[in-house]
Amino acid sequence: MDHLDELEAQSIYILREAFARLKKLALLWSLGKDSNVMIWLARKAFFGRVPFPALHVDTGKKFPEMYAFRDHYGKEWELDLKVEPCPPIDAVDPTLPPAARSAARKTEGLKWALNKYGFDGLIAGIRRDEEATRAKERVFSPRGLEGGWDVRDQPPEFWDQFNASVPPGAHLRIHPILHWTEADIWAYTKRENIPIIPLYLSKDGKRYRSLGDADITFPVASTASSIDEILTELDGTKVPERAGRALDHETEDAFERLRVAGYL
Repeated sequence: MDHLDELEAQSIYILREAFARLKKLALLWSLGKDSNVMIWLARKAFFGRVPFPALHVDTGKKFPEMYAFRDHYGKEWELDLKVEPCPPIDAVDPTLPPAARSAARKTEGLKWALNKYGFDGLIAGIRRDEEATRAKERVFSPRGLEGGWDVRDQPPEFWDQFNASVPPGAHLRIHPILHWTEADIWAYTKRENIPIIPLYLSKDGKRYRSLGDADITFPVASTASSIDEILTELDGTKVPERAGRALDHETEDAFERLRVAGYL
């Protein structure tokens, strides 16, 4: 197997382990490149159909292109799509800096969805190379009663042996692409011909490398107008993937505070 085959096989194994060992799963669909790859992998793992809901926790502030993508491919891929709203900004911790406070709406919306559906497992498309706090994650990551994450109390994971025991009243986060890189995502997207949102491609000398809410996500300088050009650009750039995320440029502990509280 080549490198992408190995990544795919490992991710499919993780998805099947989660499905076999947890009672009520959902796949968190943020509409970006990573979660689109994750849905593609789930369709491969389960012979063309995702056997659990795709959950979009919707802030109502995504780019129009993202909503168009969701509506089109939610139907084409025959997803059991559940769209759940987020609370207003007034319901979120006022001590957070502005962009982090806006992003925290998603955490509260996710808690509402967990209470509504009773999921004991949430499949999320985070990667270790994307952000320093995420580098500390496990593949099967236990969450507390309020969805919180304790970075100091993570289970060991050796030889693909995962602890799928759910804490009473809590849930697990499952991360099937945790071991992938940004370049892996794009190489696999190209190989599999996975649809992408046009915002990832350069227009007027700029493109988005990471997509979030339209008011707190900004493009970076780039001339990459194809996946091949993106891969060439990534091979030489030192610009962080989340350089266009306002959240990542606020106080040093803002992102970690969000993650501890249950942010994706």
